Amino acid sequence: MSDRTVELVALVGSLRAASVNRQLAQVAADNAPAGVDITVVDDLGALPFYSEDIDVEGALHDGVVALRESVAKADGVLIATPEYNGTIPAALKNAIDWLSRPYGAGALGGKPVAVLSAGLGQYGGQWTREDTRKSVGIAGGRAIEEADLGLQIPALPEGGLTDPTIVAKVVASVARLVDEVAISA
Repeated sequence: MSDRTVELVALVGSLRAASVNRQLAQVAADNAPAGVDITVVDDLGALPFYSEDIDVEGALHDGVVALRESVAKADGVLIATPEYNGTIPAALKNAIDWLSRPYGAGALGGKPVAVLSAGLGQYGGQWTREDTRKSVGIAGGRAIEEADLGLQIPALPEGGLTDPTIVAKVVASVARLVDEVAISA
């Protein structure tokens, strides 16, 4: 890869202000490897539900325009999401739906994507990661399973997400995603 900065966008699937997954995205941004810039997008709840009736050029919701533009200009996407009832939170799924359009030319098209999740269950959000990869893939992105990270919240070390072992795992996921960006270049 050249000496240019790799631009990643981190989408946060939780709407809760104190969300562990929001914190996880911030840990990724704060500890990004040299030459990598991560912009955290955590306002997915402000987007209207996807409808083709309102997906009209020139009349799009400002949040949709901003989301599509930020993902389109990014080299890759990092998703930090909780697991709700065994699957993807509605706000994240809705954002992926908006990013999948216009059909065949959505902002996710060909972009490498990694999914991070912190959950209360013993599998650390495994189902949400699987479903998110599936949805992202259908939307045109390239889900990189090897870059995924699942954390069990009850098993986090005393330092939580800022514990050096956790930070190292997050950085490794980001580095793996960046490797995919280099392959795509």
